[in-house]
Amino acid sequence: MAKVIFLDIDGVLNSNFWNDSHQREISDGTLIDEEKIKLLACLVKQTNSKIILHSGWRTWFDSELKPLRIEAEKLTQLLEKEGLHIDGLTPDLTTEEIRKTKKFSLVKADEILLWLKLHNNVTKWVVLDDLDLHNIQVAQHQVKPDQTVGLTARDVERAVKILLE
Repeated sequence: MAKVIFLDIDGVLNSNFWNDSHQREISDGTLIDEEKIKLLACLVKQTNSKIILHSGWRTWFDSELKPLRIEAEKLTQLLEKEGLHIDGLTPDLTTEEIRKTKKFSLVKADEILLWLKLHNNVTKWVVLDDLDLHNIQVAQHQVKPDQTVGLTARDVERAVKILLE
């Protein structure tokens, strides 16, 4: 595993409804945009990268990456339609307080760095996440889609550059 894409879901593979009044709609899995999945597929295929899920959605998969919820099942099906699959999950460093306040961005960088430490065969990596992850090292590898739009062709171009430089 030489190249890795750390993938967030909300604000990357879906968009427009990421606000307090619509979080339920997004997290029910019905708003994953198939066009965003196709863009992700272009990125994976151009760079021969693996997908590591670092979204809160990772809790909807078991340790063998089998879906535990219908949302995760739908995501898996959409990925498979494009010949993609999830290759791993970042560890969960959230606390009860972080889950309660939904301030996941406070630990996401640490989760990514811990995963990299545990998988030292990674040569290149990129983070697709719409949130500021509060870490300079991670920021140098991050492509930050606009959460109101989600992943774009321009974002994919930037990610390809990071992975192939």
